[in-house]
Amino acid sequence: MKVSYKIHHLPFKHPFTISKGTKTHQPTFIVELDHFGIKGYGEAPAISYYNIPVEKMAEDLERKKTFVEKFAFSDPERYWHYLHHLFPENSFLVCALDMAGWDIFGKIKRQPLYQYWNLDINKTPLTDYTIGIDEPDIMIQKMKEKPWPIYKIKVGFDNDIETVAELRKHTDAIFRVDANAAWTLDIALQKIPLLKELGVELVEQPLAKDDWEGMKILFEKSPLPLFADESCVKDNDVEKCAGFFHGINIKLTKCSGITPARRMIQKAREMNMKVMIGCMNESSIGSAAIAHLAPLTDYLDMDGPLLLSEDIAEGVGYDYGKIIFNDKPGLGVLLK
Repeated sequence: MKVSYKIHHLPFKHPFTISKGTKTHQPTFIVELDHFGIKGYGEAPAISYYNIPVEKMAEDLERKKTFVEKFAFSDPERYWHYLHHLFPENSFLVCALDMAGWDIFGKIKRQPLYQYWNLDINKTPLTDYTIGIDEPDIMIQKMKEKPWPIYKIKVGFDNDIETVAELRKHTDAIFRVDANAAWTLDIALQKIPLLKELGVELVEQPLAKDDWEGMKILFEKSPLPLFADESCVKDNDVEKCAGFFHGINIKLTKCSGITPARRMIQKAREMNMKVMIGCMNESSIGSAAIAHLAPLTDYLDMDGPLLLSEDIAEGVGYDYGKIIFNDKPGLGVLLK
């Protein structure tokens, strides 16, 4: 096995703002694994509030590159366990390498991953399209630029309900809202019933990630389904969320890859919870990995390539919310 990597700073079409801040570019870490001439690709975008920048991913990989390459690759799940112990504090890097391992495995099997897993791609939910925080007229303009059946609207700012009401005047599309942990319990109890009146489908991470006491009360009183994001990062967080959230949003980069994401989906089903797979503004490489898991989910947030003005790969298609799959083996992506 040989490993190499590249760092990219992919520009957004519009400045992307959530309650935690604004960015104009998405730093992302791309790895390539070469297994006897079969190449696999993986991706991990850097998110500032998780404190794992692309430079840290590169530093950790350089430091243990020999160990990454010496593994006798045959099974991506075994490889993930090896990587998980090799980089216990860097789930983002593990994700990129795990993704590349699955890409190689699918190519060895000469099957797309969804086919290897016997998944029915006709059961794939439509993906939403995210409208970041901005002035109401700009958010409306973003929506008009991209007519879409489902919008995910970032909230968690003054007058956010009034803004959602303004957006509602311009479309009958399904709305989902994501507070990114910005509300208090009192604010959430006040705002969620108003959002229901505006036709909102669900609310993502309304309270701080560790406000379990508040979430218990909100879970019992909320008229809308509540989904955990920041509160559900890794495998063992799924059980914690039962009885506090109606569903979980799995991010491949945060949970450390495809391998643990599949376990999280299974665990959520066992606990009778709904499942969303979300993105962290990945290019088409990371988005392809999400797509192969999408038939297992109830909700899909896979709009990363649509938010970027530059992509570094191709292979993921979109048609008014519908994901277009191809029959290429592995992840099915080609670098540009």
